[in-house]
Amino acid sequence: MSLSLVSTPFAAAVQKQLLAAPVPLHSFLLSSRRQPPRRAGAGAIRCAVAGGNGLFTQTKPEVRRVVPTDPRGLPRVKVVYVVLEAQYQSSITAAVQQLNADPRRAAAFEVVGYLVEELRDEDTYATFCADLADANVFIGSLIFVEELALKVKAAVEKERDRMDAVLVFPSMPEVMRLNKLGSFSMSQLGQSKSPFFQLFKRNKSNSSNFADSMLKLVRTLPKVLKYLPSDKAQDARRYILSLQFWLGGSPDNLQNFLKMIAGSYVPALRARRHQEYLNWYGTRRDANDKLKDPNAPVIGLVLQRSHIVTGDDGHYVAVIMELEARGAKVIPIFAGGLDFSGPTQRYLVDPVTGKPFVNAVVSLTGFALTTEEWLNSTLGLHPIQVALQVALPELDGKSHALHKRVEQLCTRAIRWAQLKRKTKEEKKLAITVFSFPPDKGNVGTAAYLNVFNSIYSVLSDLKKDGYNVEGLPDTPEALIEEVIHDKEAQFNSPNLNVVYRMNVREYQALTSYASLLEENWGSHLGTSTLMARTSLSMGSSMAMSSSECSPLSAYYTFVEKIFQADAVLHFGTHGSLEFMPGKQVGMSDACYPDSLIGNIPNIYYYAANNPSEATVAKRRSYAITISYLTPPAENAGLYKGLKQLSELISSYQSLKDTGRGTQIVSSIISTAKQCNLDKDVPLPEEGEELPPNERDLVVGKVYAKIMEIESRLLPCGLHVIGEPPSAIEAVATLVNIAALDRPEDGITSLPGILAATVGREIEDVYRGSDKGILADVELLRQITEASRGAITAFVEKTTNSKGQVVNVANNLSNILGFGLSEPWVQYLSTTKFIRADREKLRVLFGFLGECLKLVVQDNELGSLKLALDGSYVEPGPGGDPIRNPKVLPTGKNIHALDPQSIPTTAAMKSAKIVVDRLLERQKADNGGKYPETVALVLWGTDNIKTYGESLAQVLWMIGVRPVADTFGRVNRVEPVSLEELGRPRIDVVVNCSGVFRDLFINQMNLLDRAVKMVAELDEPAEMNYVRKHAQEQAEELGVSLREAATRVFSNASGSYSSNVNLAVENASWTDEKQLQDMYLSRKSFAFDSDAPGADMKEKRKAFELALATADATFQNLDSSEISLTDVSHYFDSDPTKLVQGLRKDGRAPSSYIADTTTANAQVRTLSETVRLDARTKLLNPKWYEGMMKSGYEGVREIEKRLTNTVGWSATSGQVDNWVYEEANSTFIEDEAMRKRLMETNPNSFRKLVQTFLEASGRGYWETSEESLDRLRELYSEVEDKIEGIDR
Repeated sequence: MSLSLVSTPFAAAVQKQLLAAPVPLHSFLLSSRRQPPRRAGAGAIRCAVAGGNGLFTQTKPEVRRVVPTDPRGLPRVKVVYVVLEAQYQSSITAAVQQLNADPRRAAAFEVVGYLVEELRDEDTYATFCADLADANVFIGSLIFVEELALKVKAAVEKERDRMDAVLVFPSMPEVMRLNKLGSFSMSQLGQSKSPFFQLFKRNKSNSSNFADSMLKLVRTLPKVLKYLPSDKAQDARRYILSLQFWLGGSPDNLQNFLKMIAGSYVPALRARRHQEYLNWYGTRRDANDKLKDPNAPVIGLVLQRSHIVTGDDGHYVAVIMELEARGAKVIPIFAGGLDFSGPTQRYLVDPVTGKPFVNAVVSLTGFALTTEEWLNSTLGLHPIQVALQVALPELDGKSHALHKRVEQLCTRAIRWAQLKRKTKEEKKLAITVFSFPPDKGNVGTAAYLNVFNSIYSVLSDLKKDGYNVEGLPDTPEALIEEVIHDKEAQFNSPNLNVVYRMNVREYQALTSYASLLEENWGSHLGTSTLMARTSLSMGSSMAMSSSECSPLSAYYTFVEKIFQADAVLHFGTHGSLEFMPGKQVGMSDACYPDSLIGNIPNIYYYAANNPSEATVAKRRSYAITISYLTPPAENAGLYKGLKQLSELISSYQSLKDTGRGTQIVSSIISTAKQCNLDKDVPLPEEGEELPPNERDLVVGKVYAKIMEIESRLLPCGLHVIGEPPSAIEAVATLVNIAALDRPEDGITSLPGILAATVGREIEDVYRGSDKGILADVELLRQITEASRGAITAFVEKTTNSKGQVVNVANNLSNILGFGLSEPWVQYLSTTKFIRADREKLRVLFGFLGECLKLVVQDNELGSLKLALDGSYVEPGPGGDPIRNPKVLPTGKNIHALDPQSIPTTAAMKSAKIVVDRLLERQKADNGGKYPETVALVLWGTDNIKTYGESLAQVLWMIGVRPVADTFGRVNRVEPVSLEELGRPRIDVVVNCSGVFRDLFINQMNLLDRAVKMVAELDEPAEMNYVRKHAQEQAEELGVSLREAATRVFSNASGSYSSNVNLAVENASWTDEKQLQDMYLSRKSFAFDSDAPGADMKEKRKAFELALATADATFQNLDSSEISLTDVSHYFDSDPTKLVQGLRKDGRAPSSYIADTTTANAQVRTLSETVRLDARTKLLNPKWYEGMMKSGYEGVREIEKRLTNTVGWSATSGQVDNWVYEEANSTFIEDEAMRKRLMETNPNSFRKLVQTFLEASGRGYWETSEESLDRLRELYSEVEDKIEGIDR
């Protein structure tokens, strides 16, 4: 095709200069064939065309309208243009004729033109607006009459966002600002200081210099583009080329102009280019039959430009060849930087439908490692690589590249792509459930989840959606019976429902890595390995053990090689796959998670509040995680003696000034002691005479304690996938969301608003209540009740008669901003808070309305179906929905956060408050002395939820502050002066969980550097305990001061927990010394910032010496969903008794728990927290009856709380005898309860009875011999029945 610039009257003045200084013009052909010769009259138009040079002016736009006569179903491209005079009419008409006459055309072009003066006529202007309404492209040029320019602006502006391209060549700034070409815009023209926009300034003195200005713009283009991002640079370049084509003015140039714009910006034509590329595979002589198949999977590859331009692209070539050899078509894309969003959107997504062209995408970006470096490293990847190439892509929902193991990478990508191509009826899904500890009563173990009801819900929904689910039982109870063979794990059924027996020879033949497992784990094979499943043709519901590796490997071998699953669905938090030995990230063939999961697409339901372990599942087992909601939270309430205490206090408040005040106080003291509150509140002797102010203080402290118990949030029951809470169930969650100030959003907390109404600061009320000031305790109760009432009134307005949320958005718009009609205002008008700030309330309740929509939204089933379809599951943060409502709705592919972004400024502020209260409490409990050393734990999930609060606590203890760079990354600290700190620097021993180690290796580096920096400060020993102890230990160990200041410890790479929890859960330990040795041997691996990227090395002696200086142990609770006895992790990491044994004086350290689950942060002793936990959960009818509603799983949850309580006795000795006594009374001595537990899940009930006997046998529970005899008899009875022995 000719690319010449044909002379027009307008271009004549510059033609010579342009040809003398050529700028490359490109032909943007939509087909590969050359244009045929032009034929006169080709392409009918609905106008009479005058000949000559176009030096005339037509008065009606219809003569400039060209429509295709034979569109042949091709995509239509409509162009509307406005020019000063009609000189372009002839060339544009000829150009469009030629485009429409081309037999290989890809589009049907329609064009209509207007002269700017014609737009004065209202009928013509109306026609112009109507044409714009369905136009793809608008072109304007030389529009300098202000009143007409404003009319053009008004008309085009309405359609600008919808149109594919808007090109305005020199005109008034108001019209020039309409320019839009992809990411390029001139909306800032006249306002921006960008060099690009400076080129468009008009020369006011002489408009004849326009040609020179345009030529200057073209010549300056290379200098201009360097100021723009790559995507904008491409679009800006096309704008300049468009201007050149337009100035050229010939039919050939205008053809190229229209084809370039249409091909680059009209979605239907962009999609056609992709299809032509994919069709090319069918013409390749080197392609195999699979590759030529029109239905072959399509894989997108994300590449780095630097590897391509340097020729370091061998791994790219290898992956492309491997994918094509396996029958997959490949669309490779690259970008110059780390942002691939532009190329991804442009080349991998259909611009018409918004759906991807590809079935799967693989990122091959990353840093180079030598094979030797990678294989020999237990870390897998260096910290900086994890941050940039793993953590950040996870925020977009991407999986990291699998290094250079090309074959496995390609196989896994194609397996994911096949999910998109297979029909629902063809797909096989292996639904995997867990059984831990291995026991028939523990089948279906998952945090907060009613597993079998959820599986039933999932299978029912998949069946409705067209999946082949045959043999689905009628009820969830029947499903349980099929899996465990006998309903509710009842009697006469020692075995599960076995579907397949794999003999040893078959196992070894099918499991390629079997010999490697035996080499490292030993042989655990008997004559056969058993799997249990339901007889559903859809897939399998399997029970498996996580304690031995061979049965686990046999299970995954069965799933992939025999059942031939298209995907595996791991059901609930969590199994053992992602925690098996291997590298932290960047698995190799020798890593167990990689070997076990093989190439099966892995989908994983994970609790939304556990982003840290979900991230481990993503990185180490290649899972797509789908978050599920934790059960709705409720206030614990009061019961039995606690309820009686509340009534007595109410009586005292109304009668304290009468003669009955003293008598009522005596009853309060007596009842408080019966409720064992005397350990939490200092109580006088019964009958002791107290003056009125002291009576108020005693009552105030008891009142504060029972209000603390009553208001404590606890999750009730277990969640079922696909069943969001009702609005009323969500009230307690909203109350706690409303209790937090959110200054970044301009939101004041509801308690803060209400306290201000009576002239108080809410923090002062919290502090007064904590001290037991009766008036403040009562005021806080009133604020709490008013908060609940106002939010309940609000929620009721958004629900229907069934308690379901209906159309929150419309309801909110109806009730927001109407004064007294607002439900919260109506409620508060009946309280002392009638004058609460209306505007602040309006802002807060608008936010709560959005939160309510998220709380009750259900994406858990929908996201599973997206994953099973091989589609994109939207990523989202995990964490605490109270702190961060963006965790909701569930059903997201969970990600953590940028590991270099913590601790945040807000986290540091909160950390200072907690540390100051911890030190105040320690001083009060220990004769005014500061602790010299605090031994503490850093958890992965906690630091994600709180954006690094506990990490910040460590920094503040040693007296340093984090310093963020200009990008907000925290990679440096600086010491706080002793004058500013106002106290000594506290030494620390930091026990990092294995998950924290995996996710926050950069922060471990930061901590280690911070401690060593503090140890080297030239300060007095009595003001710097880090330096004091490091000097002592350096002398004892014979090492440098810097090495002696090692304080950051964890497990060895690829190892998790101290295994104390496993020993306690399985009752497989002999004495506490054994538990302590386990802790020391597994937790004594030190991080060394002086050897970056090196593996952590065992330094047990240094660990022991550091622990021996600890005056206090410390942990954090940051979420109401998880407390000390809910999970075994907390006691697994508790070193309280261990420290006592290591200390030279043999003194037990103080032990504290920081509770930041509410706005009123507390620091309690460990024993206080255990008591609070027991009162609000294990012994609370609201909690255990909620669990019993979940049936089989609920009994297991009750037993688990008691087992974890024994764990705390073993590691800390901080469990009171009455806790066991009350539990025995509740679950054993109550005949009706005992019968319910036994009938619902006899295996878990047997474990419950066994745990009571173990607690007594180990000396943690002193009880009557009669109680022990009853337990022994009961154990024998339930065991006989489980074994099918009739008495």
